Amino acid sequence: MDVLIAVVLIVAMFAILGAGVWIGIAVLGVAWIGMELFTTRPGGDALALTVWGSLSSWTLTALPLFIWMGEILLKTRLSEGLFRGLAPWLQRVPGRLLHVNIVGCTIFAAVSGSSAATCATIGKMSLPELARRNYPQIMSVGTLAGAGTLGLLIPPSIIMIVYGVAADVSIGKLFIAGIVPGLLLAGLFMGYTIVWSLRNRGAIPPADAALSLREKLAESRHLIPVMLLILAVLGSIYTGVATATEAAALGVVGALVLAAAQRALNWRSFWGSLMGATRLYCMIALILAGSAFLSLAMGFIGLPRHLAEAIGGLGLPPFALLMALMVFYIVLGCFLDGISMVVLTMAVLLPTLQTAGIDLLWFGIFVVLVVEMAQITPPVGFNLFVMQGMTKHQISYIARAAFPYFLMMVVAVLLIYLFPALVTYLPSQMKL
Repeated sequence: MDVLIAVVLIVAMFAILGAGVWIGIAVLGVAWIGMELFTTRPGGDALALTVWGSLSSWTLTALPLFIWMGEILLKTRLSEGLFRGLAPWLQRVPGRLLHVNIVGCTIFAAVSGSSAATCATIGKMSLPELARRNYPQIMSVGTLAGAGTLGLLIPPSIIMIVYGVAADVSIGKLFIAGIVPGLLLAGLFMGYTIVWSLRNRGAIPPADAALSLREKLAESRHLIPVMLLILAVLGSIYTGVATATEAAALGVVGALVLAAAQRALNWRSFWGSLMGATRLYCMIALILAGSAFLSLAMGFIGLPRHLAEAIGGLGLPPFALLMALMVFYIVLGCFLDGISMVVLTMAVLLPTLQTAGIDLLWFGIFVVLVVEMAQITPPVGFNLFVMQGMTKHQISYIARAAFPYFLMMVVAVLLIYLFPALVTYLPSQMKL
């Protein structure tokens, strides 16, 4: 029966998307079909309550604010400053300015806690610049879609908080545990980009004129405004002065102040940034609403719980169990957002994990990594939708561009399995 339900919903999803319906509406439609066909609860009132509840969340306020901050940086000279500051140091690295996407997402991930906000903010700054400099579009899109997922792994991370509560694991230790794997994953992304660039030398634009160390340092001054903004947002979170939402508001104010100080802020740029952020957030919010309703439908149907119980009942050794769970979460990512995946499955999986002797702190980072994979896996890969909203490319094109970075995440999972100290060493040294 579960297989039949899954097949019906997958076919419905592709049929609705193939008809050209907006992605958010398509997800809502699939959820409504699931509720009407496979549950006894009426879909109408559940739809209204779920959409309102998902979009009226105070925590969600951080997302449009971070997007607006990125739009301000795009509409002013601050985005040019990011490239001017990083370009001299990356010109001799194979792949050159493609690494700006990865480095920028790594830095911003330490501010946002959201893959969507990270992807959207850095993309709004980097994609126009890379296009203007004639970098291969498939690599510009792929590096951004892949690196944008770092918003989930590098703390602060919303999904880590959800997992910590569900599994009764210290959230502070989870945050510390995510640092090394996050940097490792960023290094793997950069490594793949270097290898691709060495094999496709003709696709990368030539380097700019070589600069001396003094000249590079002089160009780096253009990074100061952006770095000050990031440090202000990051510092306010880690010192406990502000919540993530309040820090996002601080980021918007800081971006406006810096833009005004550079005389790059006028009514046209202000209004343009506000409208750009509104359009992008409305697209994301509609998908969020659809994801929330689909999560509710999946919960009523019981599909995630049944699948988790089936995996737990196989009696697999730890490595095989983890590989099965990786596939399980990737498949769930075709229907659910990351938070819903954790909430709907952890209660069922915890006894199995404890019986298998798997460290729950380590497993938290494992879960975040596999949820990151789901962010760039169609048909409901959330970063793919964000990228589609910014680039207007088809989901299939973006998924193909992001696929090598999906494989790098698989490599990261294998590395933390082989070397668990990558996750557990730093938390073990902290008194939290």
